[in-house]
Amino acid sequence: MRAARPADFPYALALLGAGAMFMEILDATIVTTALPAMAADLGVRPLDVTVVVTAYLTTLAVVIPLSGWIADRFGIRRVFVIAVAVFTAASAGCALAPDLSILVVMRVVQAAGGAMMVPLGRLAVLRTVERAQIVRAIAFLTWPALVAPVLAPLLGGLIVAHTDWRIIFAINVPIGLVGLVAAVVWCRPVEPGGRRRRLDVLGVALTTVAVAAAMTTAQELAAQTPRWPMVVVTSVTATLLGAAAIRRMRSCPDPLLNLEVVQVHSFASVIGYGTVYRVVISAVPFLLPLMFQLQFGWSPVAAGAMVAALFVGNVGIKPLTTPAMRRWGIRRVLVIDLAVSVVAFVALAALGPATAGVVVAVVLVVSGALRSIGFSAYNTLAFADVDAEHLSDANAVHAAVQELGSAFGVAFGAVAIALCAGIDALPAGAYSAAFGLLAVLTLVCVVGAIRLPASAGQRAVGRG
Repeated sequence: MRAARPADFPYALALLGAGAMFMEILDATIVTTALPAMAADLGVRPLDVTVVVTAYLTTLAVVIPLSGWIADRFGIRRVFVIAVAVFTAASAGCALAPDLSILVVMRVVQAAGGAMMVPLGRLAVLRTVERAQIVRAIAFLTWPALVAPVLAPLLGGLIVAHTDWRIIFAINVPIGLVGLVAAVVWCRPVEPGGRRRRLDVLGVALTTVAVAAAMTTAQELAAQTPRWPMVVVTSVTATLLGAAAIRRMRSCPDPLLNLEVVQVHSFASVIGYGTVYRVVISAVPFLLPLMFQLQFGWSPVAAGAMVAALFVGNVGIKPLTTPAMRRWGIRRVLVIDLAVSVVAFVALAALGPATAGVVVAVVLVVSGALRSIGFSAYNTLAFADVDAEHLSDANAVHAAVQELGSAFGVAFGAVAIALCAGIDALPAGAYSAAFGLLAVLTLVCVVGAIRLPASAGQRAVGRG
């Protein structure tokens, strides 16, 4: 990748990395508003089409750990260019898919390409900047994760209302071609160097099967008639193989993911409590468009436009996030933000079809602002106390776990709606119950933030 002088900030490289992340995250979430239309066209239930989202996110979580090994083996530039090409070609395949099964297969291939694009772009930027520039780099790389999931529902709604849901995937083709040109221009060939790690085949197998079993469990729970023997088998399989995978990574000389970096307290908190938070914030953009369409009776465009209110909160608070962390520290910002977020989820649970639109918008704007602060704080804390020689390992672990958290966030939303179906006492039925459960999960994150030392992440925000 292009190197920068110590005093320089690699804007072109950061733009490429952020653009790749934007495209990957947008595609992970844009289908949410279109789920009812896709289900009607494919002849299945809206919750059945959830697999289009979860299969994508699950593949990201499984393949991302391999990105570091593949980059070391074949070179960052070569892998990045191939990844963009795979993502673009698979997007065309999704647009042409004749049924749900083929669509899911194409989404898996598409995610495999995205799993290579994002971590390599982020790692290149983190390796280029100095520690004092980490906050700026994270802020630059964070905006796609904040903006894409919120813009996606409106864009998806407009596409469904005026064209065909397949256009959602077709628009990736020209964007991907632009990305290929940008990668060639801004990325210099860098041959892999250093000792080449052996691929931990057993670790890959254990992790893949464990994650697949866990997502199968979630898919079964969200089904109209869950097959409970299958739920028991897959959940036990996921637990046992997940534990075996972690043990393997701790004992293998060249593990799939180097878990030694989890010994850094602040990083461990992000991997634990930060992943719970990722589950929470990933469930929101999934639940809102469905609630507005299926429970409130709104059109896809109206639903997507209202979800865009989250974007207003994200953008409005963004300039204040870094100064707040520098003045009060990451720990204090997280504790306050998460505590207020619990109240915000209670407010979301209180929304119903009779609630005035302006009230809904205000609640979403506030929720979006809180989401932006928490997301930025956790992402800054993740790498703030990690030494330079462990950045690659931290990047791989963080990326894999966060994508898995996103997948489980969508799965959690689908399962909550399915299990709480029939609850009529709450304003929005099962959706109100789901937001109540998210409030409980956020309380868990509050506990984690309180347990952080006051010095956590101080160097990254100029306080240490």
